[in-house]
Formats: sequence, C-alpha cells, structure tokens
Amino acid sequence: MNGYTTKEVAELVGLNTDQVRHYVRRKLILPARGLRGEYLFSFQDVVLVKTAKGLLNASVSTRKAYRALEKLKQQLEQAKSLSAMRIYADGSTVVVRDKRQTWEVETGQAKFDFSEVSRADVVAGIAKIAEKHVRDLLVTHQLTGQDLDANEWYNLGLNLEEVDPENAPRAYQEAIRLDPKNADAQVNLGRLYQLNGDLERAKQHYELALETRSEHQLAFYNLGTLYDELDQIDRAMEYYTLASAVPDAHYNLARILELRGDEVSALRHLMQYRELRGAQPDENT
Repeated sequence: MNGYTTKEVAELVGLNTDQVRHYVRRKLILPARGLRGEYLFSFQDVVLVKTAKGLLNASVSTRKAYRALEKLKQQLEQAKSLSAMRIYADGSTVVVRDKRQTWEVETGQAKFDFSEVSRADVVAGIAKIAEKHVRDLLVTHQLTGQDLDANEWYNLGLNLEEVDPENAPRAYQEAIRLDPKNADAQVNLGRLYQLNGDLERAKQHYELALETRSEHQLAFYNLGTLYDELDQIDRAMEYYTLASAVPDAHYNLARILELRGDEVSALRHLMQYRELRGAQPDENT
C-alpha cells in the first residue's frame, strides 16, 4: 500500500470520511490514487488535515488557516522529521516549532510564546497503521513462501520511512536490485541520502532515475533542491525549470527571481505555482 486510506485518515484525525474528502475538493491536499481509483494519503497529507481541523477549531478564519497551510506545505516538505515538529494556533496566528526554533508560518518571524496543540497523536496513529502495513506484507509472504518483488520492496520502503526510517534505504536498495529501472525507488533513496546530508550519493540516485525516466519530475525537482542547498543557484534554477509539473519548483523559482530583482518573472512563476496547487478557497464557503 502506498498510503493511508480515507477511512484510516478519518479515524486518525477525528473526522468523517466526507469531511476528509472536503479537504481534497478544496485542494488543500492532493492524494495519490490506488489501482481502483481510491485516495491514498501521505503522512504529510494527514498532518495537514489534522492541523487544518485544529486551526478551525481554534477559531482561526478559514481563509487565514488555508493561507497558512499552503505556506506550511513548503516547510513540511523540507523538514527532516515531521514527528519532531509542533504546530500551534496562538490566537489567530499559526505557529510552528521544531528542535531549533519557533516561528510564525505566514511571516517567518521568530515566536516565543504559544499554546500547544500536539502532533504526537497523529504521529503515533500513523506509525501504528504503517506498522500494520509492514506486518501484513511480511506475514503474507512468510505464509506463501514467496520473496518480495521490486514493487513490494518499494512499498515496504514507503512504510518503513514512517516507522523504521533507518531501514527504509535497504528496502529501496532491494527494489533497485530487483529492478534497476525503478526510478521512483532511486528518487526516494536519493531523498533519504539528501536528508541525511549525503548530497553526493543523493545526486547519483537522482541521475540514475533520470537515466531510466528522462522526464522524471521529482528527480528534476530534488536535484534543484540539492543545488539550492549547495548555493549553486544557477544549476538549481535549471532543474527547477525542468520540473515544470511540480508546484514547488515554481515557488522556489519565484523566490530566487524575487531575490534577484526580477519581479515580473517571479510573479509569473508564483501564478503557475498557485494554478498547479489550486485556487485559494473563499473564507465563507
């Protein structure tokens, strides 16, 4: 399984399934689709839905909550550990804390006083579901005496990222050993190396993914973030431009271009980012 079902998300967050689908219709989250067309939600999707519910319960306006959550997506995608982050509603302000600092989502300003809304219940609940996915997969193959194939090792890697991240690379490595053309496993393995600071190995895996799928959008985007991290901004822009289907590539291009004083081009990419992410919902609907 590549994600969490609508029913599982509803149980984790404390909503009904129609309310979960509401956030999909609003394009706050963009879940993947399973083989039968069902929604499959990522760990980040669940965190965002839980956060949205908490902010609205704390009387943060719908418009303000959604605007803050759009910005929060960027920060969650770049975080090394979502489980180490805490998200708060401090009055009408959305605040995030990690191990190093606390800041307001919308302004990026440092923040010191806050009222906590813990994310620990989300992390614990998702860990239980991921553990069940891993256990079910392994038990099934133990009973049948079959070895896992490349796709099953890949799916195991996805779940291990949430419950046993140290062993997730091995699952992706097995997927690649069985199918060297598994570009998604190459990208995910590269991302894990990048998060751990091994940029050279990350780069190798992104490039191997592109050898198999020359237009792999996440490989382009991740290479952009890698060069961004190295302050090789021109190379980063090249790869962000190639990742034209990834909304955050346009967001990062807008950021760089604005810093360089090209406000017209920055605005164009920001508009493309918003188009790909979906229109901002109205406060009263």
